[in-house]
Order: sequence, then C-alpha cells, then structure tokens
Amino acid sequence: MDVEPLVVNGQRIVSIRQINDLPRPQKEAVYRQLIPPEALLRFGIPLSLKDPEGRSLWTCVCESGTSSVAVALRHEWDAQDPVLYLEMADTVHNQLEVLLFVVNDPKSERFDTDRTPDGRPTHFGTEARNIEEEVRAMRAGLAPGQVRRGARLTRRLIPRFEAFVARLGHDRFHVQPLAYHTAILFERCGFAYTTGQGKMEWIHQEFSPGGILHRRLDGSTPFRQPGAEATVRGRSWAIHDGILGEPFTGVKMYKRVGIHAGICTFPNAAW
Repeated sequence: MDVEPLVVNGQRIVSIRQINDLPRPQKEAVYRQLIPPEALLRFGIPLSLKDPEGRSLWTCVCESGTSSVAVALRHEWDAQDPVLYLEMADTVHNQLEVLLFVVNDPKSERFDTDRTPDGRPTHFGTEARNIEEEVRAMRAGLAPGQVRRGARLTRRLIPRFEAFVARLGHDRFHVQPLAYHTAILFERCGFAYTTGQGKMEWIHQEFSPGGILHRRLDGSTPFRQPGAEATVRGRSWAIHDGILGEPFTGVKMYKRVGIHAGICTFPNAAW
C-alpha cells in the first residue's frame, strides 16, 4: 500500500504513544482518519462531527503518556450506542493491535444482551448472561455480543486500519476475535492466524456430521438446536453457550497490509 509516512512537526510518528503525546488538535486530526466516510453518509453525521447545537458526536480518549486510543462515533449526541467504537494499542513488541471494534446500526432494535435483568454488565457474556435477551437476539438474526444489528461497515473499516498502520511504518496489525463468528468474518476480510487456526479447523470438523460438537446439538438449550452447525451464527451461539466445554479463547489473528491471506476454515458457509 502506497501511503505517505505520518510526519508531524518534523517528527516521524511510528506508534500510538507518539500520537497521544501530540497536542490535542493534532492527535484528534490523526485519529479522525480512522472514521469511514460511509458511516457519516449513511447516518447523516456532519463532516464537522458536531450536531446542530455544536455538540461533538465523537469522543477520542487518547491521553498523553499512554499507548492506547478509544474512538466512539454517535449519530446523535445522546444516542445510547455508538455507530462505531474502536480501541487500538501498541503492543510490547512494537506492533499495533485492534483491541475491540464494534459497529452498530443505531436505528435498529436493541437487545439488552450486554446487561442482566438487574442491570449488571455481562461483559460479552463472559461474566453473566441475559438468556431471554440472547434468545430474542438470536431469533432476530444477531450474533453473540451484538446489541443491535451490525452496520455492515467492517469491510470499509479494514482498509482504513491498513492505511493507518502503513502510515506508521508497519506492515500488519493484530486482532484477537472474541467469538467464533468474528474470526470467520476476519478470515473473509483477509486475516491470517497467529494462533488458533488448528482450533478453528477442529471446530469445523467436529460440527460436521458424526463430530463431537454435532452430537452435542441435542436441543438441550435454545442455542444447541439441531441444524445450528450449518451457519456461522448458529455455531457461534452454540459456542457462546458453552458447547466446546471451555471458553472461546486462544485465537489470535493478523492482517498484512494489502494482502488477503485466503484462509477459510468453514468452506461454503452461510452466515
């Protein structure tokens, strides 16, 4: 990818920490480049990123002396959920990692899978679950961890991540998918595995007829219905429900700038 190196005030910038040490207007200008114009057009967000009352529709947590950044973009100032939420950080090996990114259609129905009926956070279902809302979300076509329908912006975001890391002089960036369906989505976007490809291949094998996971789709919970193995979402909900017998961990991926890895651990998959 042919991009201009990031140089500010005569200084070559190669890390998030260096960006964060810049004056506020300069570092915000750098991080704004991560926001895809398609998100602004789709949800009627002004280029100024301010509403008619002059209130900012985006937040950028990028404190001096730190090595991480969190960006959130909303279509309305008081919207409950952002259109885009992104966390990135430097790693101890001088690489860049996307810690979390979420894209929501803020106008779609909300499912409270992120908190229990008494208001406690579920932390993506890792500490608690709201089963009733998860069932509603699953039947509405959402995947684990989603509170609203996705905004279908991931394929627009990945090239912006690539351009960003390339300007910092890196040839790749890293991610750690929190769910099975996220790993499959990253495969489709050209990511390769640092660790966990064997696990993903094993999951596919065991969801096939005669496999261990296929046999566990016994209808014992709403998330383990026969036939769930046929779709990415169905598998992901079953895994979220604990069908592996352990959490979905140990999967790390990376994207090389300008290169599609061509990996597919679930051939001919329906979403």
